[in-house]
Amino acid sequence: MRFRHAEAIWSDHPGLAAGALHTTGIGPVADVRPYVEEYTARARSRLAGTSESRFPEVLAWRRVFTRMGLKPTQYRCASESLLRRLRKEGALPSIHPVVDLCNAVSVAYAVPVAVLDADRIRGPLLEVRPARGDEEYTTFGGTTEHPAPGEVTYADSADRAHARRWTNRQSGHSAVGEHTRRILVVTEAVHDGGADTVAEALRTIARDLTALWPADPVTALLTPARPEFVLDEESLSGTGAP
Repeated sequence: MRFRHAEAIWSDHPGLAAGALHTTGIGPVADVRPYVEEYTARARSRLAGTSESRFPEVLAWRRVFTRMGLKPTQYRCASESLLRRLRKEGALPSIHPVVDLCNAVSVAYAVPVAVLDADRIRGPLLEVRPARGDEEYTTFGGTTEHPAPGEVTYADSADRAHARRWTNRQSGHSAVGEHTRRILVVTEAVHDGGADTVAEALRTIARDLTALWPADPVTALLTPARPEFVLDEESLSGTGAP
């Protein structure tokens, strides 16, 4: 299994910082509430001083969306959407323990954190790349869409799209559910200092997964010089080391 950003993504977005994590051992039962409370409290503290739309992390994604031809108040990156919901409702929805944890980390660090059921990814490669337009994206309602040509998506070897508009919306096809045992987590940032933010967020997720499940996370920070996260058979069986 390999995860990477296409060369065109690094070229078009030189400020990109990215990290990936893989682990087995995930299950539907874990008490993540203390972690969620800690991380959402950190986000609420920031939100008390200003709206999420003024966060440097969010502003940087808004600029990226604008360059991609998207209206940033219509299509928000995932972390902005979560922060907006937290500000308006005071809490985040509970979906699945690992999703709840990653969503809380996302608002704490104000960067998108995608968590996918790795067994729903087809073929050896998942790549963040411009879409051709014929890839298939499944909504959470079960309908099929096709990313617009040139739209940034997460595409697997079977041309299934696992995201729309890069960090805007994940696919229902690879959504984590009660049968999920193996996950791929990706966090991305485009603001100044994003590499440090991504590294810290990734360390936090790996530490918490290990505390909550019999997980053995493997992580990697991705750069133009080292753009691929490669998992060998030992890592896929859950016996790898971070």
